Amino acid sequence: MSTFTTWDYLIFFVYLAASVGIGIWFSRGQQSLDDYFLAGRNMNRFVVAMTVLAALFSGISYLAGPSEVYTSGFGFAWILLSFFIATPFTAIWLMPHFYNSRYITVYHFLEDRFSLAVRLFASGLFILRVSLWLAAATYAPALALKEVTGLPLWFSIVVTGLVTTIYTMLGGMKAVIWTDVMQLFVLFGGQLLITFVAAGKVPGGFGGIWDTCVAGHRFDLSFSFDPHERITFWSVIIGGSFLSLVQMATDQVSVQRYLTAGSMREAQRALWIKLWMVLPVLVLFYGTGLVLYAFYHHHGDPLAAGHITRGDQILPYFVVTQLPAGLPGLLIAAIFAASMSTVSAGVNSLTSATLCDFYQRLTPPEHVSEKRLLSLARWLTLLYGVLVTAAAFGISAMKTNLVESVNSIIGLVGGPLLGLFLLGVFTRRVDSRGALCGCLAGFAALIFLFFYKTAATPGAAPTALVSFLWFTMIGCIITMGVGWLASGRSSSEPGKA
Repeated sequence: MSTFTTWDYLIFFVYLAASVGIGIWFSRGQQSLDDYFLAGRNMNRFVVAMTVLAALFSGISYLAGPSEVYTSGFGFAWILLSFFIATPFTAIWLMPHFYNSRYITVYHFLEDRFSLAVRLFASGLFILRVSLWLAAATYAPALALKEVTGLPLWFSIVVTGLVTTIYTMLGGMKAVIWTDVMQLFVLFGGQLLITFVAAGKVPGGFGGIWDTCVAGHRFDLSFSFDPHERITFWSVIIGGSFLSLVQMATDQVSVQRYLTAGSMREAQRALWIKLWMVLPVLVLFYGTGLVLYAFYHHHGDPLAAGHITRGDQILPYFVVTQLPAGLPGLLIAAIFAASMSTVSAGVNSLTSATLCDFYQRLTPPEHVSEKRLLSLARWLTLLYGVLVTAAAFGISAMKTNLVESVNSIIGLVGGPLLGLFLLGVFTRRVDSRGALCGCLAGFAALIFLFFYKTAATPGAAPTALVSFLWFTMIGCIITMGVGWLASGRSSSEPGKA
């Protein structure tokens, strides 16, 4: 079904053209990798905070956050409390190791601390994880556009990947940062629009929404210690803290943005500013799910009625049936804004990891001129844009909802990576052999947990051994434990193991 008017299409395509225009504008004057990957290292704290926030809130957040609350309640939303644990930990204990050494990639730290092999292995894991994550982030808005306009899914995926790749390839990190800032405002404004339109059609307004959600047990939260239970207070706070640490402290997507700040103090302040910015954004995202739950409680559940087949479609369905002409274009621009900021950030970081951790490190110095590296960076950006777009077609086959799918991907690879960094920063005994053994053991254990399913009773549907929220913590602990045991000698300095 198509509800797009001429105005909707105009708003949508003007937004895409503006994004490409920013990329073209910032393609001027790039002379080095620092310019292309780190925006000349002169960004102020507020811009850094906004770009980190925009990079982590993708089209998946836009669709999956409200749908998770709509279908399962507000439990997962309490993950916002985990940021109060992960933020000070990253700012105080981890960031100095990355910023003061003037790295371009965070994995350079692992070579200084352990060995080149550990650096390459960790960077390879990052490339694998972020490629899968970006594929999901490309698929999510394509799904929304399909529901709103009736355009084929493949067309939407290709358009998302193409536009994002063009402006990222041309403008580098400066284009990524300034499109992130623009996209953050569009993203936040689009969600506010949906919330107020829906709330205005619920009897009693926001008071009626609260009463309906309380009566519908949307705020119920288990305090069980059972690791099989999908969402509990403990899995959200403890497991969520490990998830947040992966994205804040071991992820090139985030760390590369810290490194664009003018000084380490500016980078640390940016992280604190981002903490206070993320709270209203998260509350709005998950609160939209409560508003939609109350709205459809009074107007009929489209999921139960068969009008939609997945909870992830609830937001675009609301747009199709409830927003007046002209506003669907704004909503789709907002969803694309979220996904494009994530994809551009991820593709730029994949390029920096590949170029700096592999090509630049393994190529003889006489073949590594700044001009050649800058040209290669653009070609690698194009290559990753094409690969991520192609991989997005496989995400539609995933049977779990988007929240569970994406956080499982983060946990599977991010848990062992986090263990590597914690071993590097906080231990002296662990050597390169132990670090690699620990990381492999953590990764193997998580692969087993992810794929092994068991039924509680005969005939019941099979379930995972543990909730997806515990994956990151389990992988991290196994990596650290095996890494410690597999190391055969101690060192007087952390960087000399």
